Amino acid sequence: MGIALSVSTNPLINRVTDLGELARVCARDIGINRLQLTNEFINPAWPTAVIRRLVRQFDTAAAAHGVRATSLMTGAQARLSAMGHPDADVRNWYENWFVEFGRIAADLGSASIGSQFAILSYSDYDDPHIREARIDAILDGWCRVWQAVEPLGLRFLFWEQMSIGREFGHTIDATMALTEKIRRRGIPLRLLYDVDHGDIASPDPRDTDPQAWLSSLGRECPIIHVKQSGANKGGHWPFVEPYNSIGRIRPAEIVAMLRRWAPEDCEICLELSFREREEADRQAIALMRESVAYWKPHVDA
Repeated sequence: MGIALSVSTNPLINRVTDLGELARVCARDIGINRLQLTNEFINPAWPTAVIRRLVRQFDTAAAAHGVRATSLMTGAQARLSAMGHPDADVRNWYENWFVEFGRIAADLGSASIGSQFAILSYSDYDDPHIREARIDAILDGWCRVWQAVEPLGLRFLFWEQMSIGREFGHTIDATMALTEKIRRRGIPLRLLYDVDHGDIASPDPRDTDPQAWLSSLGRECPIIHVKQSGANKGGHWPFVEPYNSIGRIRPAEIVAMLRRWAPEDCEICLELSFREREEADRQAIALMRESVAYWKPHVDA
């Protein structure tokens, strides 16, 4: 099987904005040629003419630097209710937003788009009848999105499991149950597993154990998000000291798990985070480069 390495552009939001500079920074300064591009760089809500121009700009720069966007995902600024919103017109707006996101992905030659499954409010999640109705509506929305983007050449959609119930996928059992509901709908809405997610309040220690997640659900995961992380899931740290000494994510162990439990081909995507404080803010690119170098010996880079 092939295991590729990529980086999420999440930590570069606002630190780099020009798409030509983004391609150059990733290739030259970070040392990576596969990107998970987040929507802040080309937003589906922007005017169509602007989107098409920025797509051409990124395509030109990516070709010049040997970079490509292998997937597109919502970033930190799009962590919203989306298709979990109680208002049907708002849900419809988000469906259209994701369809345009798919068009952008297709124009960039990307294989997939993804996000959280959805996010529910306290009141909607706490009422079991409303919760189930919302889940059905969310699934309806993802089905319509897939019907619109499949003809464009995308291979699959993906959703990221999170750490609390109302954001979906907080435990292994809950994720397996939702995966089965998705399977019954017949759409390729695949799971993106994040090693720093999972319910730390769960009485089951498996719900915060990457090995347990991958052994149970690895075959569902074409992409996984990695960052250095501790047992309390407070990480999103880069793969540098002192975090490598206190964290529990080891590249050789993760790769071994993926070779045993993941699909035939999968992608390890570094999704790191840096605070908007000095000196952390100015260290982001250098620490991303060091993290990429830490993983490269273990993957098909």
